[in-house]
Amino acid sequence: MDVTPLVWGVTCVVILGLFVFDFFAHVRTPHEPTFRESATWSAVYIAIALLFGVIVIWAWGGTYGGEYYAGYVTEKALSVDNLFVFVIIMSTFAVPRQYQQKVLLIGIVMALAMRGIFIAVGAAAINAYSWVFYLFGLFLVYTAYKLIREAGHEQEAEEERDNRIIRLAKRYLPTTEEFDGDKLVTKINGKRLVTPLLLALIAIGFTDILFALDSIPAIYGLTEQPYIVFTANAFALMGLRQLYFLIGGLLERLVYLSYGLSLILAFIGVKLVLHALHENTLPFVNGGEAVSVPEISTGLSLLVILGVLVVTAVASLLKTRNATKA
Repeated sequence: MDVTPLVWGVTCVVILGLFVFDFFAHVRTPHEPTFRESATWSAVYIAIALLFGVIVIWAWGGTYGGEYYAGYVTEKALSVDNLFVFVIIMSTFAVPRQYQQKVLLIGIVMALAMRGIFIAVGAAAINAYSWVFYLFGLFLVYTAYKLIREAGHEQEAEEERDNRIIRLAKRYLPTTEEFDGDKLVTKINGKRLVTPLLLALIAIGFTDILFALDSIPAIYGLTEQPYIVFTANAFALMGLRQLYFLIGGLLERLVYLSYGLSLILAFIGVKLVLHALHENTLPFVNGGEAVSVPEISTGLSLLVILGVLVVTAVASLLKTRNATKA
């Protein structure tokens, strides 16, 4: 896949422009978005992401287009898990609903910047050492196991992590318990203090580093192209703020989401290990020669990912509906 510096530059400018537009059109004036506003703009950003996939197919072919769509769906599914954490963080810091948009948007931009670094490091590692796929694959399988083990206890784990972040931040930053509108820093008695809004932003930033450790290896299991990895991440994160307000109440009903995501991560982990065996250069594995193993196609990957997500969502809604009736 030949991506020129000009294409990279234009892509980054367009993505940055969309975030800037989002800020001035919806976030600059603090307010709690209505259901209609959230639904409309969620649909708009999903449409933009799907349209970009068409552009990828037109410019580089169906194979790369399929990789983009598989990566986008995976990252979008993993980003829904982020929303659980965002809800917990907002609750922990008691952030008023009208100020949450600003924290979310800045946090998402920070997340994309940090993921850009992970993407670049991952691409360099893959280009230099093919055995990195073994590490990525085994790490995803371990992450899948950890997700299943912690299923149902995510809130307790996240609250404990938030408390550690709060203690660490307060140790080095002068803080206040009072909000000052949507300001991140305020001045009280001539002294600059950090508001709870900035503490929430710090918590979101640190949390996304942990999420990136899962999501970046996962998408590298679907494509080796840094451009596709970056754009799939960017478009998956874009519109996440609107999705937060749109399905905030629905999140509690997705009781099987962790199980579904664990299956997806385990599947991609196995796919990575198979690919690593196919490209093997480690001398202690088959004498450094490639191992003849089946490889999982992008089409099958997309089918499995979509299938797991549909089954997970339907099973979750049926489970919670029956529980509500009972």
